[in-house]
Amino acid sequence: MQIGPYRIDPPVVLAPMAGVTDKPFRLLCKQLGAGLAVSEMTASDPRLWQTRKSLKRMDHEGEPEPVSVQIAGYDPTMLAEAARFNVANGAQIIDINMGCPAKKVCNVWSGSALLQDEPLVARIVKAVVDAVDVPVTLKIRTGWDRQHKNALTIARIAEDNGIAALAVHGRTRADKYEGEAEYDTIAAVKASVRIPVLANGDIVTPQQAKRVLELTGADAVMVGRGAQGRPWIFREISHYLATGELLPEPSPADVSAILLGHLEHLYAFYGELAGVRIARKHLGWYAKDRPENASFRDVVNRADHAHDQLRLTRSYFETLQNEWSLAA
Repeated sequence: MQIGPYRIDPPVVLAPMAGVTDKPFRLLCKQLGAGLAVSEMTASDPRLWQTRKSLKRMDHEGEPEPVSVQIAGYDPTMLAEAARFNVANGAQIIDINMGCPAKKVCNVWSGSALLQDEPLVARIVKAVVDAVDVPVTLKIRTGWDRQHKNALTIARIAEDNGIAALAVHGRTRADKYEGEAEYDTIAAVKASVRIPVLANGDIVTPQQAKRVLELTGADAVMVGRGAQGRPWIFREISHYLATGELLPEPSPADVSAILLGHLEHLYAFYGELAGVRIARKHLGWYAKDRPENASFRDVVNRADHAHDQLRLTRSYFETLQNEWSLAA
C-alpha cells in the first residue's frame, strides 16, 4: 500500500489508540512487523502543546519512518496549525481523528462527533491538506449511529479534498466497541473511492486479517485492540498473508523477553514512577488469558518500583515457561 511517497509494507498497521500507542509501543510494534504505527492523538489546541503529556506524544526521535501522527480537534484553522506544528516536529504523515467514540472527545465536537457535520468535515480536511506538504490520512467510523451511517459520503469528501488514505473502523460511534464490525460498509467505501482504504475492527488473528481483506477489498488492515498484549500479531499476520502458514505461538519465555524489553523502554521514556504506573495496563494485557492471571495482576499492580515490577514479571513468566516445557 502506498501513502504519498511511503510504501507501507507489510500492509498491516497499528491503529492510533489514546494512552496506548505511545513511542515505546509504536517502536515495539514496528520491530515486530507493523508496516506503519500511528501515534496516539495529539491535541490541536496550542495551549496544550507544551504540557508534559503532549511533549511525550510529540517525541519521534529515532522512530523509523514514516512517522504518522494523529491530530484531534474541531476547528479547521487550529487543526491546520497543529498539522504544521507536528510536521515541523518530525511527522511525515498527518492523520485526522474522526473515529474516536470517547464521550469526553465527542462532547467537545471532536473525534467521531464530526461525522454529524459533513460541511465541517470538508472544511477540516481541506484546511489540513492545504496546510502541509506531507500526506494526510483520515480515520472514521461508519457513521454517528445506525440511523445515520454516512461513511460513503465522508469517503468521497475525503477523496475530493486530497486525503491520501482512509481508515474505516466498521462500527458507528453509538456502537462503541460492541457487536460485530460492518465489513460490508468498508467494502462499499473501498468500491466508491480510488484512494487506499484500511479496514479496522475485530482483527485479532491472522486468519481474520486475511478474511477481512478478502471481504472488503481493502488495501491494508489496521489492528487496534488485537495488538494489546500481543504486539507480535503484526509478524503473525504478515507471515500468514505472505505464506498461508501460521507462525507458532510464542513461548512464555519469548513473551517474557518482549515484555521485559517493553517495560525497560517505558521506564526510560517516562521515568521510573510514571513508567511503572503506565506499565500496569500492559502487564494486564500480556498476562490476559494466561494461568493465574488474576493473582499475578493483583501482586504486580502493587509494585511501586521498576525492580519489583521486573522481578515479579520475570518470576511469573519463568513459572509459565516451566509448565509449558513440561507439557510440551
